[in-house]
Amino acid sequence: MNGILPLYKPRGMTSHDCDAQIRHLLHTRRVGHGGTLDPNVDGVLPICIGSATKVVDYLVAGGKTYQGEVTLGFATTTEDLDGEVVEQTPLAAAFTPTQIDQQMAAFIGPITQIPPMFSAVKVKGRRLYDYARAGETVERPQRQVTISAFTRLSEPEFDATAGTQKFRFEVRCSKGTYVRTLAVDLGRKLGVAAVMSALTRVQSGGFALTDTVDLATVAQLCADNQLATVLRPMESALSAYPKAELTAEQWDKVQHGAFLPRAEVTPLNEVIALVYAGKIKALYQPHAEYSHLLQPVKMFLAND
Repeated sequence: MNGILPLYKPRGMTSHDCDAQIRHLLHTRRVGHGGTLDPNVDGVLPICIGSATKVVDYLVAGGKTYQGEVTLGFATTTEDLDGEVVEQTPLAAAFTPTQIDQQMAAFIGPITQIPPMFSAVKVKGRRLYDYARAGETVERPQRQVTISAFTRLSEPEFDATAGTQKFRFEVRCSKGTYVRTLAVDLGRKLGVAAVMSALTRVQSGGFALTDTVDLATVAQLCADNQLATVLRPMESALSAYPKAELTAEQWDKVQHGAFLPRAEVTPLNEVIALVYAGKIKALYQPHAEYSHLLQPVKMFLAND
């Protein structure tokens, strides 16, 4: 079985747990997810099955959209509610919606983030969360990400007794963005401690939350031998690329990884998806040295 399963990942499970369940249900090892979600985050988790595992990297590379909640007034070790409280800055008065919106707008565009200690980023061959659990500190590498939109979805709720304020938000961002860190950095701009108190991924890899199916449904579909009815073709992960139809002669060359004359395909200065018999069979791009040729980038010969 081949295709992409737009799975709804519940909170309390890791992305690898979801992979393992799909492997067990389908009795196959060729399963991989497109973009890890933390255990306390729910939402869209595209899972590639069979030959579609070759497009995992393209799913991961795409932008993502999240909806969640920020709470101002305290911070935790993990930057979300799973960690221990390490800082408290009780709010004496509520921030106005305008104050919050102005600081959120400051994050739009390319920004630099420092990943949280409780994350899977590797430093010197070890995951940061391994250092954190061992009580060790290590210098964390900076990363560049892009925030396309960061907007408030609800009126801020102020709790005078607790000295906290919370509101819901939506963020559209590039691969590698830590939304937990975005929440903490927003609090820093406002001059208070902050934490990400809830998060759901509502779009990833071209799939929306409304496209997803949960694990119970997947299990039933597998029992009824009907899982193929909810699988999406691997082309779903490659929709951003312009396409060119191959002739039978060109398809014969592509199967052997041959270069193609650009004039025979489409003279584009970008990666192009080559289609034969209605299926994307390869991605090609202009040759680095010979401008009149196209060279292979990724092959999908088994995409039938």
